[in-house]
Amino acid sequence: MSFRIDPTEFAGKRVVVSGGSKGLGRATVERFLAGGAQVATAARSSPEPLEGLMSVQADLTSAQGCAALAQAALDHLGGVDIVAHVLGGSSSPGGGFAALSDDHWLAELNLNLLAAVRLDRLLVPQMAARGSGAVVHVTSIQSVMPLPESTTAYAAAKAGLRTYSKALSKEIGPQGVRVNSVSPGWIMTEASSEFLERLQAAEGGTIEQVRQRVLDGLGGIPIGRAAEPHEVADLIAYLASDRAAAIHGAEFVIDGGTIRTV
Repeated sequence: MSFRIDPTEFAGKRVVVSGGSKGLGRATVERFLAGGAQVATAARSSPEPLEGLMSVQADLTSAQGCAALAQAALDHLGGVDIVAHVLGGSSSPGGGFAALSDDHWLAELNLNLLAAVRLDRLLVPQMAARGSGAVVHVTSIQSVMPLPESTTAYAAAKAGLRTYSKALSKEIGPQGVRVNSVSPGWIMTEASSEFLERLQAAEGGTIEQVRQRVLDGLGGIPIGRAAEPHEVADLIAYLASDRAAAIHGAEFVIDGGTIRTV
């Protein structure tokens, strides 16, 4: 990171980050730790240990996995002040809507929508009871510009998360809990590389040709590059911080200008 992080910004704050083992989730964990927070996360695989991080090995696409993370965080941290829902991605094949089975749809909904819904249901009530807290949901620009050949189910699930986030903000804002969402475009992560490999298997061509087809489908990135994970993580941290105390019920796009409409 090229800017100086205040190591006391999140001092005393207890943070839950979903999916913190790699990619954007890992960058978000590191950003909160750098700001002095205590952080709990969960992933199917065990992430590399970090000082101040409590990691639970759990599958957050299941109700049981969400319950395991929430209970561990509440027990270990004594409460939760900030929840950052970073978990997401797509494992569905290319080939358009006809290639998507019920199992593909359910997998995308569990990963990209219901994990956040379940964790909020378990963690937000104790925030509301204290009269303070912050929730950040990571959606996607594909909620408004899906790629029909490859991400229909993912985009639909993220659109559901976007609507759910707005509804939650209207319900719990009066109780002192702020809710916002971050909508990234293309991010340079391991998941992005895996996504391109799945498209290559379905459509053929080189990885670079597949990447270009995706970028063409999105209309390109005017700044000429994808976002780095730490750049998106810093936006998540900003929205969770006291610097954003008056920001609520909003969606912040971080896509290098990919969405070109007002």
